Amino acid sequence: MTARKRIVVIGGGVAGLATAALLAHDGHDVEVIEKNDDLGGRAGLWSKDDFRFDTGPSWWLMPEVFDHYFEMLGTSTEEQLDLVRLDPGYRVFFGEHGSDEPPIDIFGDLDRNREVFERVEPGAGAALDSYLETARQAYDLAVERFLYTSFDSPRAFLSLPVLRHASTLASLLTRSLQSFISSRFSDRRLQQVLGYPAVFLGSSPERTPSMYHLMSWLDLADGVRYPKGGFTTLVDALERVARERGVVIHTGTAATSVLTRERPGRRLRRRAEVVGVRVRTSDGGTRDVPADIVVGAADLHHLETKLLPDDLQTFPQRYWERATSGPGAVLAYLGVSGELPELAHHSLFFTEDWKTNFDAIFETPTRIPDPASLYVCKPSATDDSVAPAGHENIFILVPVPPDPGLGHGGVNGGGDPDIEKVADRAIAMIGQWSGVPDLADRIVVRRTVGPADFVDNVNSWCGGALGPAHTLRQSAFLRSTNRSRKVEGLYYAGSSTRPGIGLPMCLISAELIRKRLNGDRSVGPTRPITAS
Repeated sequence: MTARKRIVVIGGGVAGLATAALLAHDGHDVEVIEKNDDLGGRAGLWSKDDFRFDTGPSWWLMPEVFDHYFEMLGTSTEEQLDLVRLDPGYRVFFGEHGSDEPPIDIFGDLDRNREVFERVEPGAGAALDSYLETARQAYDLAVERFLYTSFDSPRAFLSLPVLRHASTLASLLTRSLQSFISSRFSDRRLQQVLGYPAVFLGSSPERTPSMYHLMSWLDLADGVRYPKGGFTTLVDALERVARERGVVIHTGTAATSVLTRERPGRRLRRRAEVVGVRVRTSDGGTRDVPADIVVGAADLHHLETKLLPDDLQTFPQRYWERATSGPGAVLAYLGVSGELPELAHHSLFFTEDWKTNFDAIFETPTRIPDPASLYVCKPSATDDSVAPAGHENIFILVPVPPDPGLGHGGVNGGGDPDIEKVADRAIAMIGQWSGVPDLADRIVVRRTVGPADFVDNVNSWCGGALGPAHTLRQSAFLRSTNRSRKVEGLYYAGSSTRPGIGLPMCLISAELIRKRLNGDRSVGPTRPITAS
């Protein structure tokens, strides 16, 4: 345990709140600086006419990571949240023309999913067993050796489990997920079910290392959960445990610069050290918040290129010019009159030629895919609190290029034309494919969000919805480090840095900061956790 420090966390999203709570639990004096009036970052809330919309994350995977995090704080997930298991976990619609191929339900039960795969493609049930066996092995190895480490110790690479699987790991890291899947399954629909988790990683199956087939273990065998009340209940829980441990939270307060001073001595690797954070308050004034440690839990590009001078940037603009962003997104929050039994809590709509779909997003020049594969969440299937009686709550996500030039969204069709057109096409496609031809006519509440909104709301690098993509050179130890190489006392947490994108990764990134400050160079969780 390090001596008591004054710590400022920049960013009141999931990673920032999680980091603040852990460090305050260790006895430090912690303040959180959040530019928006509300906490949560991407995991926000928008309410209108008795509809409550989660504005970001909507899949609850890796439950043992949440359990472990709350255990470190002396509490539990059960004490803080009300989780329910979804059945089916999600529904998948296929094809360009809707009803040509019936949808497939995927369950959080291996036996039922084996039957689903076998029904679609004879022999695929046994192939699924083999696929998920290696997925579970990869997942366990990742948890034990690669996720809970900052890679500041050779033990992350030289342990017996890693050396024993070295050749397999090399193959999984250098082969694409799409190639790995297609060598085992012939049916396009099954390939898409197994390949879609790459989108959660900010990439595509052809651009993601096959190591990430471990994601299929999570939804096909371990299942998908949902926190009653919506995902902002996680934000509420993190705020609650942080405040209980003495964290001071400032909303409506934007960090404008990380304050540093020169360190004396010629042999020091880091020639500067943090002394605080300059902030702009809601009334337009400025003040300096003193700090021994600063944790940047906001977008890393913004933190590095806007809050530090050029000579103190570990990740200057030239770094980002070579980096690969995850996709942008057009989001639509819809309040719909009447029930929609055709849609599950989670529904995925996959176009036939989704390679072209992904190329439109990731290749140059980029363009908006049309038709576009998309994702629909209907939390009102599980939670009566998110929509008024007799109505449904619908969230649509359409992956698009990470380009703020595509524009902003708006309320009731008031967004920029390209954004509203994407939403209109998505609504029409969902209605046609799922057999709800009057879907558009039943919308009573509508709001859209575009890539430019991600820049405005969360300082997103180039309008990306998730963060830097999990390509080979942006995964594991090759992902942006969580400690400044130029400034002593400056650390980074969240989806821009290690271990990566997603709510569980944000919680783990908080623990990595705790480990850094405590001099803990272990490669696994602080205390053993057991996968459910």
